[in-house]
Amino acid sequence: MTSSTDYDYLLKLLLIGDSSVGKTCLLYQYTDGVFHQSARFISTVGIDFREKRILYTSGPRTHRLFLQLWDTAGQERFRSLTTAFYRDAMGFLLIFDLTNERSFLEVQNWIEQLKFHAYCEAPDIVLCGNKCDLEHLRVVSEARARQFADRHGLPYLETSASTGHNVEKAVNVLVERVVSRMETAVNLNALPCRQRRLRRFDDADGVDIKTIKAEDNRACSC
Repeated sequence: MTSSTDYDYLLKLLLIGDSSVGKTCLLYQYTDGVFHQSARFISTVGIDFREKRILYTSGPRTHRLFLQLWDTAGQERFRSLTTAFYRDAMGFLLIFDLTNERSFLEVQNWIEQLKFHAYCEAPDIVLCGNKCDLEHLRVVSEARARQFADRHGLPYLETSASTGHNVEKAVNVLVERVVSRMETAVNLNALPCRQRRLRRFDDADGVDIKTIKAEDNRACSC
């Protein structure tokens, strides 16, 4: 048996966006593969997190990654609390609701907050238009959202926490960008990742370990 802490890198990723855009549901869909109906009606208070371990292959290298995915509250009254977690995060899933115009308009404000509070002015961000399964309620077109993402140099995916569409791919795209930054960094100590080299990672004590490759994510609708 191996320790549950066997990994090469601990990556802290944050899900941010307005309240009720589906951050908690998307998080549970990624880690558990299920849609939690109850999470649709309960707003996150402060901050919460889930964990997942994956094997990530980039060229000849395979990294054993331990992901901590933090679910932040979107309400303004918790903003000072949640921004305190930004500096230690390696990457961000910035989520808005395709059926809510205001949540899309607020994306610009979230980006500005990240520039100010994250560990650098240009952190790795993946923009997600969530609830794409509710096409009949859509108010933000894909073309409009993609134009915004292109203007800010962000990959864009439309996701559904309900069906799971593009949820895993969104995280994989973010992981790829974070790992790429780590591999090209002159000083790894300047990045907020946690490195730990232990014995093995192939025996996970019954925990599912996902294996992803960098090339798997290049066909995404980014």
